[in-house]
Amino acid sequence: MAELMDTQTIGSVFAAAAAEHAGRPFLAVPANATRAYAQGGLELSYGEAAVLVEELVAIYRAKGYSAGSRVAMLLENRPEHILHKLALNTIGMCCVPINADARPAEIAYQLDHSEPELILALAAREPQIMHSLALSAHKPPVVIAEMFAESLPSSRRTQVRDQPTPQGPASILYTSGTTGRPKGCVLSHGYEVASGAWYASRGGLANIRAGQERIYNPLPLYHVNSAVVSLFGAIVSGCCQIQSDRFSPERWWPEVAQTGATIVHYLGVVVPMLLAQAAGQHDRKHQVRFGIGAGVEPQLHAVFEERFGFPLIEIWGMTEMVRVLADCRAPRQVGTRAFGTAVPGIEVRVVDEQERDVADGVPGEMLVRHSAQTPRRGAYSGYLKDEAATEAAWRGGWLHTGDVVWRGEDGFLHFADRKKNIIRRSGENIAAAEIEALLVTHPNVKQAAVLAVKDEMREEEVMACVVLKQPQPPEQAGDELFRFCYERLAYYKAPGWVHILDSLPTTGTQKIQKHTIYASDVDPRSLPDVQDLRARKKRNLT
Repeated sequence: MAELMDTQTIGSVFAAAAAEHAGRPFLAVPANATRAYAQGGLELSYGEAAVLVEELVAIYRAKGYSAGSRVAMLLENRPEHILHKLALNTIGMCCVPINADARPAEIAYQLDHSEPELILALAAREPQIMHSLALSAHKPPVVIAEMFAESLPSSRRTQVRDQPTPQGPASILYTSGTTGRPKGCVLSHGYEVASGAWYASRGGLANIRAGQERIYNPLPLYHVNSAVVSLFGAIVSGCCQIQSDRFSPERWWPEVAQTGATIVHYLGVVVPMLLAQAAGQHDRKHQVRFGIGAGVEPQLHAVFEERFGFPLIEIWGMTEMVRVLADCRAPRQVGTRAFGTAVPGIEVRVVDEQERDVADGVPGEMLVRHSAQTPRRGAYSGYLKDEAATEAAWRGGWLHTGDVVWRGEDGFLHFADRKKNIIRRSGENIAAAEIEALLVTHPNVKQAAVLAVKDEMREEEVMACVVLKQPQPPEQAGDELFRFCYERLAYYKAPGWVHILDSLPTTGTQKIQKHTIYASDVDPRSLPDVQDLRARKKRNLT
C-alpha cells in the first residue's frame, strides 16, 4: 500500500478519506480544564474537518496564496495546526512548524533559513514571535490564529496556478544537526502519505483496523511522529488521531480512558513515569490494544506489559526515512533493544568505519535504502539549501542513519548507540555541536565539550565540560554558563551538568578527544566537583 500512496498528494488523500469516512471521528482532543482551549474536549468527524479545511483553503486562496510558498506555524498541539496544515498542503504550500520551546534566536534562524511568506501564531505566542523577528533578517507578516479570517494579509507573491504534486514539499521539519545549526528536512506529499500508509500496514500485533482505531499521540506536532506518521496513518485508514496538548504522566490514563484510545504512542521516558505511579484501577481501565514507540528500557518492557495488559511495539524510524521497522510479530524480542528486521521496502546494512559489512553480532552503523533500483524512494527530499549534506548522508547509495546497531543470526536488529554526536533527552534529539558552538562564544570560555550522560528518568542528559579563560569559582561559573545557554536555546538543550576543568584532551590538530575526558568505568555525574543543574531546566525562562 505504501508504494502506491507515494504517488498521491495530501489534499487528494484527505478529500478521499473525508468522502469515505465522513461520519467517523477524525480528530479528538481530550478534556483538560487547566488549559486555554477546548477545556471540555473536542471531537471532529472527517466530514466536519473537511468543511473547516475547505473554509481555510478558500480564505487563503481569496488572499492570493498559492503553491510554492511556505508558512511558519507556531500553533503548539492545537487542532488548528492539523487543520491549517491540511489546508496549506491542499493548496500546494509548505508548512514549517516551530517548536514553542525554542528561544527567539533559534526561531530567528529558522525564519531566515526557511524564508516563509507568512507566520501563523497563537495570540499567546505573539511576544515570542515578535522578539524572534527582531533578531531575524527575514520579516514576514504575522497572523494571529484566533483572528485568522479577518487579519490574513494579501499574498505579496505573484500567484502561481500550479497544482500540488506528490514530489512537492509538504513540510520542512528542523532536525538536530551534528555539526551545528539544525537542518531543514524537506518532506514531500508522497513521503508523508506513504509514511502513514507504511505505519498502517505493519500488521501482526500492530494491526490497524480500518475505521476503528483511536490513536492517542501526546507527542509534539513539530515532530514527524505525531504530525506525519500517526496522523497520516489515521487518515489513510479512516481512523481517529487523539491529540493531547503534551505528555503528562498524571493525565495519561484519564485521557486514554476518556477518549477510548486503542493505540498509544510512547517514548522511552514515558514508561518509567507511568510505572512510578501508584497501582490502581486505571492500570487496566482502558481499551488500548498496543503501544508503539522506541526506547523502552529492556528491564521495564515485560514489567510494563504485565501490569498494564498490552504490548509495547518497539520501532525504529527517523525524520529522513519514516518507513518504520517494528518488532510486531512473534516471536517478539521483549527485554532486548530489538526493533525488528529488514523487510521489503527497506533494506539494511550494518557497516564499520570503512563502510564494510560486519558480521552478525558485531556493532556497526545502520545504513538503509528502499532498494538498489530506487534507493531514495520513501525518504526525505533533502536538506533545505544544503545539497552537500544531503549527498553526504546518501553516499554510496545508502542513507547513513548515525545509529549503531547489531544484527542477530535471526535477522533482528538491536539498537546499541548513536554514532552521531547527538544526545537523546526525553525524546528530543540534541546536537552537542550546537551547544558547544554557543558555549565558545561566552567571553570566559576557552574550550567546551558537550557529552551525553545517563539519566534514569530522561534517558540521557546534557553535560558540558568547560575550560575557562580566567579563573572563576566553579559554582559561579556553572551558574553563569547555564544561564547563558538557557536564555539562548530551548530549555532542554541547556546543560543539566557542568564540569569546570583545567584542560581537555586534544589531538595534535587540537581536536578535543571527548572519549578520553573520563575513564570508561567512571560515571562523570559522581565526581565531587560536577554541578547538577537539572532542576533549573524549566520550560519558561526564570
